[in-house]
Amino acid sequence: MQDIAEQLQAWHASGRAFAVATVVGVSGSAPRDPGAALAVDEAGEAIGSVSGGCVEGAVYELCRAALESGRPVLERFGYSDEDAFAVGLTCGGVIDVFVQPVVPGADPALDTGLAAVAAGTPVALARAVAGPAALLGATLTVTADTHHGALSPAPSTVAALERALVTEARAMLDAGRTGQLVLGLDGRPCDEQDRGTVTFFVESYVPPPRMLVFGAIDFAAAVVRIGKFLGYHVTVCDARPVFATRQRFPDADRVVVDWPHRYLDTQLDRLDGRTVLCVLTHDAKFDIPLLERALRLPVGYVGAMGSRRTHRDREARLRASGLSDAEIGRLRSPIGLDLGARTPEETAVSVAAEIVAHRRGGSCLPLSAGDGPIHHDLALADAPADAAEPGSVRKPHAA
Repeated sequence: MQDIAEQLQAWHASGRAFAVATVVGVSGSAPRDPGAALAVDEAGEAIGSVSGGCVEGAVYELCRAALESGRPVLERFGYSDEDAFAVGLTCGGVIDVFVQPVVPGADPALDTGLAAVAAGTPVALARAVAGPAALLGATLTVTADTHHGALSPAPSTVAALERALVTEARAMLDAGRTGQLVLGLDGRPCDEQDRGTVTFFVESYVPPPRMLVFGAIDFAAAVVRIGKFLGYHVTVCDARPVFATRQRFPDADRVVVDWPHRYLDTQLDRLDGRTVLCVLTHDAKFDIPLLERALRLPVGYVGAMGSRRTHRDREARLRASGLSDAEIGRLRSPIGLDLGARTPEETAVSVAAEIVAHRRGGSCLPLSAGDGPIHHDLALADAPADAAEPGSVRKPHAA
């Protein structure tokens, strides 16, 4: 929804009703991740996508129907051996799509949530997508220190459930996680979805992950560009003002002139497990003080450029400075995957590929070399997407 939040807020501000279809569960080789959204306003204008084209026509019609009825609906779209192309998801995947009509002013919690998403404020939207009919579509907007909304129609009877939902959604927001949450009516976490549970879809909206690129060299410009392409907020830092200039790095969100380790020390409260550090200086007087700190921080990835000889020397210096083998083992050096890269652009692709593989659990092998799941992070999820009723695989209408 974050991709279309600006347009949704514009519709909302003008008083236009609309329906939002959100992917709330996936299984197999589904084309898009949970959180992907398509919205249709009362005039029939559509924005966003839930499947990259496979079932857009069917979801569009669901949105129009939800606008007419005023009721939310959960639908499953999946592969059918009997009529694969009619179903659309010929890749073999299954997606659960929750469609919710939105009338500006009718649900203050949802209004607050949409405004927060559009403004870039860290927030989690928790929506009931399966369970008792009275709770379906109920929305809570959760921030780090407060929440808006209530589970209706009788909040007193679901007080424990609401408290548990706020606690769990806040934890997911803190981790930047989006996904399903199944709770019993008493608020206790459940492993299975049944008549005595409520399934919530929690969407966490947090600032973009950060990429810190140290070393204002020619390779850095290409890494910056691909980092922006991957959705990172990218900062370039170098102690040499002649190289660290906006003219050399027009795609960077920020260019900083400072010693790398000193700048890192100023950013400690803004680093998290999604943060990526690319150390491209391959100069010991910059690298070693920086890596001494970086390898002890809870960041997601630390890579350093240099030859294998440079790496061996760097490793010895880090060990001499007091770093443990486990800490040094976190360092990806030489940085990137072995693609045979030569140019700055090819090297940037190599670096980006390693970052994605590290984040998603990829094997770094050609997909054609195996027959396992393509999406490793989905294969490792706690449970398959089974929010819809068994057997409710829906075939799309003609677009």
